Amino acid sequence: MTTTQRRGLRVAELAAAVGVARDTVRYYERTGLLHPPARTPAGYRTYGDDAVERLRFIQGAQRLGLRLADIRALLAVRDTGTCPCEPAEDLLRRRLAEVDAEIARLLALRAEMAAMADALPSADCPPPSPGVWCPPAGGGDPTCAR
Repeated sequence: MTTTQRRGLRVAELAAAVGVARDTVRYYERTGLLHPPARTPAGYRTYGDDAVERLRFIQGAQRLGLRLADIRALLAVRDTGTCPCEPAEDLLRRRLAEVDAEIARLLALRAEMAAMADALPSADCPPPSPGVWCPPAGGGDPTCAR
Protein backbone atom coordinates (compact mmCIF):
# COMPACT_ATOMS: atom_id res chain seq x y z
CA MET A 1 0.00 0.00 0.00
CA THR A 2 1.44 3.39 -0.95
CA THR A 3 1.19 6.48 1.21
CA THR A 4 -1.39 8.01 -1.14
CA GLN A 5 -3.56 4.91 -1.11
CA ARG A 6 -5.88 4.54 1.85
CA ARG A 7 -7.23 1.23 3.04
CA GLY A 8 -11.02 1.20 3.15
CA LEU A 9 -13.07 0.44 6.23
CA ARG A 10 -13.81 -3.14 7.12
CA VAL A 11 -17.32 -4.10 8.25
CA ALA A 12 -16.50 -3.79 11.96
CA GLU A 13 -14.82 -0.41 11.45
CA LEU A 14 -17.73 0.95 9.44
CA ALA A 15 -20.22 -0.35 12.00
CA ALA A 16 -18.27 1.25 14.85
CA ALA A 17 -17.95 4.55 12.97
CA VAL A 18 -21.72 4.97 12.81
CA GLY A 19 -22.79 2.99 15.88
CA VAL A 20 -24.57 0.03 14.33
CA ALA A 21 -24.02 -3.71 14.52
CA ARG A 22 -21.87 -5.46 11.91
CA ASP A 23 -24.92 -7.51 10.95
CA THR A 24 -26.77 -4.28 10.20
CA VAL A 25 -24.09 -3.26 7.71
CA ARG A 26 -24.29 -6.66 6.02
CA TYR A 27 -28.11 -6.54 5.99
CA TYR A 28 -28.13 -3.07 4.42
CA GLU A 29 -25.75 -4.34 1.75
CA ARG A 30 -27.94 -7.40 1.04
CA THR A 31 -31.08 -5.26 0.76
CA GLY A 32 -29.49 -2.66 -1.50
CA LEU A 33 -29.31 0.24 0.95
CA LEU A 34 -25.51 0.09 0.78
CA HIS A 35 -23.68 -0.42 -2.49
CA PRO A 36 -21.69 -3.65 -2.73
CA PRO A 37 -18.23 -2.84 -1.38
CA ALA A 38 -14.89 -3.54 -2.94
CA ARG A 39 -13.18 -6.71 -1.75
CA THR A 40 -9.63 -7.24 -0.64
CA PRO A 41 -7.63 -10.06 -2.23
CA ALA A 42 -8.57 -12.12 0.84
CA GLY A 43 -12.28 -11.42 0.24
CA TYR A 44 -12.88 -8.92 3.05
CA ARG A 45 -15.36 -6.14 2.41
CA THR A 46 -13.76 -2.71 2.26
CA TYR A 47 -15.94 0.40 2.36
CA GLY A 48 -15.13 3.97 1.42
CA ASP A 49 -16.03 7.16 3.29
CA ASP A 50 -19.22 7.39 1.22
CA ALA A 51 -20.55 4.36 3.10
CA VAL A 52 -20.23 6.23 6.42
CA GLU A 53 -22.22 9.16 5.02
CA ARG A 54 -24.81 6.81 3.52
CA LEU A 55 -25.30 4.97 6.82
CA ARG A 56 -25.71 8.28 8.64
CA PHE A 57 -28.36 9.29 6.11
CA ILE A 58 -30.17 5.98 6.72
CA GLN A 59 -30.01 6.49 10.50
CA GLY A 60 -31.38 10.03 10.21
CA ALA A 61 -34.25 8.87 8.02
CA GLN A 62 -35.04 6.05 10.45
CA ARG A 63 -35.13 8.51 13.37
CA LEU A 64 -37.86 10.33 11.44
CA GLY A 65 -39.79 7.07 11.22
CA LEU A 66 -39.25 6.39 7.53
CA ARG A 67 -39.42 2.75 6.52
CA LEU A 68 -36.46 1.04 4.87
CA ALA A 69 -38.36 0.80 1.57
CA ASP A 70 -38.90 4.58 1.67
CA ILE A 71 -35.24 5.16 2.50
CA ARG A 72 -34.20 2.88 -0.36
CA ALA A 73 -36.36 4.93 -2.74
CA LEU A 74 -34.80 8.19 -1.54
CA LEU A 75 -31.31 6.75 -1.91
CA ALA A 76 -32.12 5.56 -5.43
CA VAL A 77 -33.16 9.10 -6.39
CA ARG A 78 -30.08 10.54 -4.71
CA ASP A 79 -27.83 8.05 -6.51
CA THR A 80 -28.98 9.43 -9.87
CA GLY A 81 -27.61 12.83 -8.88
CA THR A 82 -31.10 14.28 -8.62
CA CYS A 83 -32.14 16.09 -5.48
CA PRO A 84 -34.41 13.82 -3.42
CA CYS A 85 -36.20 16.77 -1.81
CA GLU A 86 -39.55 16.35 -3.57
CA PRO A 87 -39.98 12.63 -2.77
CA ALA A 88 -38.62 13.28 0.72
CA GLU A 89 -41.23 15.97 1.28
CA ASP A 90 -44.00 13.56 0.25
CA LEU A 91 -42.68 10.86 2.58
CA LEU A 92 -42.23 13.26 5.49
CA ARG A 93 -45.71 14.75 5.08
CA ARG A 94 -47.20 11.26 5.08
CA ARG A 95 -45.17 10.35 8.17
CA LEU A 96 -46.21 13.60 9.85
CA ALA A 97 -49.88 12.71 9.28
CA GLU A 98 -49.24 9.29 10.84
CA VAL A 99 -47.58 10.90 13.87
CA ASP A 100 -50.46 13.37 14.25
CA ALA A 101 -52.98 10.51 14.15
CA GLU A 102 -50.99 8.58 16.78
CA ILE A 103 -50.80 11.66 19.00
CA ALA A 104 -54.58 12.12 18.72
CA ARG A 105 -55.11 8.45 19.59
CA LEU A 106 -52.80 8.71 22.60
CA LEU A 107 -54.47 11.92 23.82
CA ALA A 108 -57.88 10.22 23.66
CA LEU A 109 -56.49 7.22 25.53
CA ARG A 110 -54.95 9.52 28.14
CA ALA A 111 -58.24 11.37 28.64
CA GLU A 112 -60.11 8.07 29.06
CA MET A 113 -57.54 6.78 31.56
CA ALA A 114 -57.56 10.03 33.53
CA ALA A 115 -61.38 10.02 33.70
CA MET A 116 -61.38 6.44 34.93
CA ALA A 117 -58.68 7.17 37.52
CA ASP A 118 -60.50 10.28 38.73
CA ALA A 119 -63.81 8.43 39.07
CA LEU A 120 -62.49 5.38 40.89
CA PRO A 121 -63.78 5.11 44.43
CA SER A 122 -61.17 5.16 47.13
CA ALA A 123 -62.10 3.84 50.59
CA ASP A 124 -65.50 2.35 49.68
CA CYS A 125 -64.30 0.13 46.82
CA PRO A 126 -66.37 -3.11 46.74
CA PRO A 127 -64.58 -6.46 46.50
CA PRO A 128 -64.00 -7.52 42.90
CA SER A 129 -66.12 -10.14 41.19
CA PRO A 130 -64.15 -12.97 39.55
CA GLY A 131 -63.54 -12.29 35.86
CA VAL A 132 -65.09 -8.80 35.92
CA TRP A 133 -63.52 -5.45 36.48
CA CYS A 134 -66.08 -2.80 37.19
CA PRO A 135 -64.84 0.76 36.76
CA PRO A 136 -67.18 3.66 37.51
CA ALA A 137 -70.18 4.49 35.32
CA GLY A 138 -69.27 5.66 31.85
CA GLY A 139 -66.58 3.09 31.12
CA GLY A 140 -65.50 -0.48 31.50
CA ASP A 141 -67.60 -3.61 31.57
CA PRO A 142 -71.28 -2.87 30.75
CA THR A 143 -72.36 -6.18 32.34
CA CYS A 144 -71.17 -5.06 35.75
CA ALA A 145 -74.09 -4.46 38.14
CA ARG A 146 -73.94 -1.52 40.55
